Amino acid sequence: MKKVIVFGMSLMLLWSCNNSTEKSTTHQETENHAEHRHDESSEAIELNNGEKWLVNEEMKPFVLKGEELVNAYIQNNQTDYKALAQQVKDQNSQLIKSCTMGGKSHDELHKWLHPHLEIVKTLENETDATKANETVLHLQHSYQHYHQYFN
Repeated sequence: MKKVIVFGMSLMLLWSCNNSTEKSTTHQETENHAEHRHDESSEAIELNNGEKWLVNEEMKPFVLKGEELVNAYIQNNQTDYKALAQQVKDQNSQLIKSCTMGGKSHDELHKWLHPHLEIVKTLENETDATKANETVLHLQHSYQHYHQYFN
């Protein structure tokens, strides 16, 4: 079930970013490949010739707000991880809707986004508070990972 949901979210991202014929081909290849992927996190993100990839300005606020929500949750010792999962999920949906990226930077962002969506889904479905807290830390690490590769 998780794979179906992640695949659906991936399709939404791919569809929302589909702005040109060249990107359409790339998206189709990514879509086809996504069906057969078993471990999204196994694909290492590459830097852009040693530099971070540029993320379009209209997309950044949603990543930053999601990160802010996670950090505030941790700093304030909050306990409603289901609400946090929904809030981060909402930010991810807005990120996906605002996607205008293409090419290699877009492909590299997908390498971060797919595992990130999985973490959010895990948090959303968690029933144990201790495991949820561990997942929140994984989510925080995901945002740190984003900052290692993207501006």
